[in-house]
Amino acid sequence: MRTKSAIVVGLAAAAALATTVPATAAPAHDAPRRNCPQLDKKLPWAGDNRARLQKMIDERGTCSGKKGPRPVAAFDWDNTVVKNDITDATLAWALKHDKILQPKSWKDTSAWLTPAADKALAKACGTAVRPGRPLPTSKNAACADEIFEIREKSQTMAGEAAFAGDWNHRRTVPGYAWIPQLFAGHTPAALTSFAKQARAEQLAAPVGTKQTVGTHTLAGYVRYYDQQKDLIRTLKAAGFDVYIVSASSEPIAEAWSSGVGLDRKHTIGIRSVTKHGRLTTAIKGCGGVETGRGDALPYMDGKRCMINQEIFKIKGAKAWQQQDFDHRIALGAGDADTDVTFVNDATGAHVAINRNKSELMCRAYDDADRRWVANPMFIEPMPRKSGTYPCSTTGATAEDGTKVPVRRADGSVIPDQADKAF
Repeated sequence: MRTKSAIVVGLAAAAALATTVPATAAPAHDAPRRNCPQLDKKLPWAGDNRARLQKMIDERGTCSGKKGPRPVAAFDWDNTVVKNDITDATLAWALKHDKILQPKSWKDTSAWLTPAADKALAKACGTAVRPGRPLPTSKNAACADEIFEIREKSQTMAGEAAFAGDWNHRRTVPGYAWIPQLFAGHTPAALTSFAKQARAEQLAAPVGTKQTVGTHTLAGYVRYYDQQKDLIRTLKAAGFDVYIVSASSEPIAEAWSSGVGLDRKHTIGIRSVTKHGRLTTAIKGCGGVETGRGDALPYMDGKRCMINQEIFKIKGAKAWQQQDFDHRIALGAGDADTDVTFVNDATGAHVAINRNKSELMCRAYDDADRRWVANPMFIEPMPRKSGTYPCSTTGATAEDGTKVPVRRADGSVIPDQADKAF
């Protein structure tokens, strides 16, 4: 996630214009904006992004003097509000502290798990531990490796596919569903506790820290982005209803959302079914998709469904469709193609944190409605992408998983785009 070249709009010229217009010349309806909550000018954004976001807040927030329902803002979590991945952090902590419970069968953890993955996990983790008891992953590097390799790459350490079968690639991905399924047997409160302990370690570790799980090396720190904390604070002060919509397990996301002033009711994640107070491998559906193996996650189109269903109370298959202006979020913020649908749905501002993800950045740079705000990552931004984004050929993912062109609402194909926010 790396920074972005400025979209240069003459702030100096705007300031000069402001000084040439007497305060008394401002229309009466603009008066409420003078006291509108302000984004912190000491926190750097690329180009004129802060000014563009402030303009949207002024126009859509309660400080505009407009009546009606509160506008809604929705943020992805990992690498959008924070640097690095809270699910990786929690899983790493759990493996280091022997918190994964032995399943009756690894195949039980996911309906899509392949026989090769089932065999690899059974071999690496052993069968000596009784089902429901903790696996000694802190000492068994082979077991920790198999679990983390499947998490990272959806394959075994031997390179065999870990998941197979049919699923809608714009609604779910088995590897994402598998993490909350791994924590089956724990209470939601226990999983939140694991995430909080991982959070404390990650926030205390210096920026740039690495950690080792098995033989895997991964980020060993997480940081809240000051700019996003400030944006959320300002949105709330201006009357916006702000939500986190994450593809993390909801109890994990809840451990972090309070750090930006959001409560459990404003935190939407993967929702596991509980039985007798404990997590199971079943995952709640959305938009008429049944509860079960995880066919409808807050992932790509699934994030739209969760927003429509949980925030706007739109039920059934209609929740998968883009809604009218009054039933859409005002601001959407994300960093990856997993966020592109709900970020594109926003009517006021689409915030794209650049991690070189094709469909998101194709839409951001095409900027069809002139409301896209593309910004580099605020910590350790990525370098400029070499070449162009393949928007016109393979920039988007179809429901069957094939790569297809990125299209505008009118069906026209977005041409290839050069990277600008780095």
